[in-house]
Amino acid sequence: MKKRNVAIIAHVDHGKTTLVDEILKTSGMFRENEDVSNVTMDSNAIEKERGITILAKTTAIDYKDYRINILDTPGHADFGGEVERIMNMVDGVLLVVDAYEGPMPQTRFVLKKALEAGAKPIVVINKVDKPSARCEQVVDEILDLFIELGADEEQLEFKVVYASALNGTCSLDADLSTQKEGFHPLLDLIIDEIPAPKGDKDAPLQFQPALLDYNDFVGRIGIGRVHNGTIRVGQMVNCIRLDGTHKQFRIQKLFGFLGMKRLEIESAEAGDIVAVAGLADISVGETICNANDNLPLPLLRIDEPTLQMTFGVNTSPFVGKDGKFLTARQLEDRLYKETQRDVSLKVQPNDSESWIVSGRGELHLGILIENMRREGFELQVSKPKVILKEENGIKMEPYEDLQIETPEASVGTVIEQLGSRGAIMENMTNIGDQVRLQYTIPSRGLIGFMTDFMTITKGYGIINHTFKEYRPYENIEIGERKLGVLVSSDTGKSTAYAIGGLEDRGVMFIEPGIEVYEGMIVGECNRENDLAVNVVKGKQLTNMRAAGSDKTVVLKRPRPIPLEYALDYINNDELVEVTPHNIRLRKRILNTEQRKKIDARK
Repeated sequence: MKKRNVAIIAHVDHGKTTLVDEILKTSGMFRENEDVSNVTMDSNAIEKERGITILAKTTAIDYKDYRINILDTPGHADFGGEVERIMNMVDGVLLVVDAYEGPMPQTRFVLKKALEAGAKPIVVINKVDKPSARCEQVVDEILDLFIELGADEEQLEFKVVYASALNGTCSLDADLSTQKEGFHPLLDLIIDEIPAPKGDKDAPLQFQPALLDYNDFVGRIGIGRVHNGTIRVGQMVNCIRLDGTHKQFRIQKLFGFLGMKRLEIESAEAGDIVAVAGLADISVGETICNANDNLPLPLLRIDEPTLQMTFGVNTSPFVGKDGKFLTARQLEDRLYKETQRDVSLKVQPNDSESWIVSGRGELHLGILIENMRREGFELQVSKPKVILKEENGIKMEPYEDLQIETPEASVGTVIEQLGSRGAIMENMTNIGDQVRLQYTIPSRGLIGFMTDFMTITKGYGIINHTFKEYRPYENIEIGERKLGVLVSSDTGKSTAYAIGGLEDRGVMFIEPGIEVYEGMIVGECNRENDLAVNVVKGKQLTNMRAAGSDKTVVLKRPRPIPLEYALDYINNDELVEVTPHNIRLRKRILNTEQRKKIDARK
């Protein structure tokens, strides 16, 4: 059977996964009476809720006489390392671009990786049914981006498909009236335009995992492409490790992909994308070859982590009320298990009850925490910090490309906020009644900015950022919260009477009837200093009655604290306590008197 290997790449939310789902439906992978309303490549609960792809997914379809292997890639900058490695598995890419937004920062990043790997591009202009679609200008912008990224002549001759993945229609013409049901024009283009995989099935075996999966029965599973030769179940093979050492093992299982299923297969040959099980600690970028061969493939680059947090055992007075997994051993096992599947994550012991966990960004680490709390873990985490590195004796910090779209009314405030966070403006353009700002900003300047940004733009702003480079570290205070907090001085249940008396001191995070402990943060102070407050105090009851003394307390609604907000919000002397049903903010030192003494010393 002839083969084509293609990856779908795009900026966040431009419609990659929806497009893959529609291609699966067009290819006839489902029975006529099968329910396809909920078919989606995003299988994880968080992926479905947030509508984002976290881990790259592999699928394949049979179309005409071809097996087309399709890789759906993540769009978020935090998971960009996956995109880079996938380019070694494919010969072409579908670059999906929103018909209104046009190329965005992550479009530039993924396209750059594809062009560097020499992949043949096909451009898919998606969401053409939007009233605000501007197809022709967007195609021009994409051409400019190709030229800017140094595409060769062949890559510049890209074919364009106009589609609405949501409606399941596409066409080769920008005219909306030519849109037809199904994705046959796109699949025909893949067959005609994307080259067949290189490689010789009769040559000695070379297989390289670019992605990892984990399974409790067989351990790590390496997903990659067979570059040369043939691989069979039961075959003795040689694994050339990243450090150059060799390890022989037997192939226990081979999996192929078709539609939404992973199928056990007996053998695979050059050009096939398969999953290999048999070596418990197989790693990305290693080469598997015949037992007596030594033919390593070039190593794959794995993006270094740029952000780290401390994960620790929950030490709050409410420990054990909510979760099943509380001990240091359980937490450590879970973190190391995550590193089996996620090569961008690094875990180092900090002390006997905490670990330094390094990842690609706030979203990357936030999703790990969210997964752990859903599994029943209790833990406490610190404020994220960027990872500094030293080059030639100079301290370097990561910088990012930042692109913002905001309504004109809030531009002034956004510029002012970014100025105080060390950002340098590169460009400013008007698109209709929106303003697009481009900045270079230290990564630490983005910590805690998301929350402020959404408030300033009243939720209408769009923000995107992607790692740019390391630059010399500038010793300026960036990213600490300006306002103080209201900290509970007592343990008990909060009362409406106590909260009502504190409302003029700031914004509350809790409502009446919530269990609180000493040292827990219950609100934001409207001044710069922290304030210890009693939120459990009840009303003194007397047998005297007076007109007006029994009026009902009407409280303002408390500010909700989701996980991402909490991680952004805290300062260095604070922690987030995460349990399956609660997210609480707390001070590192819970005792009010001890805290006051330390603050006085400062």
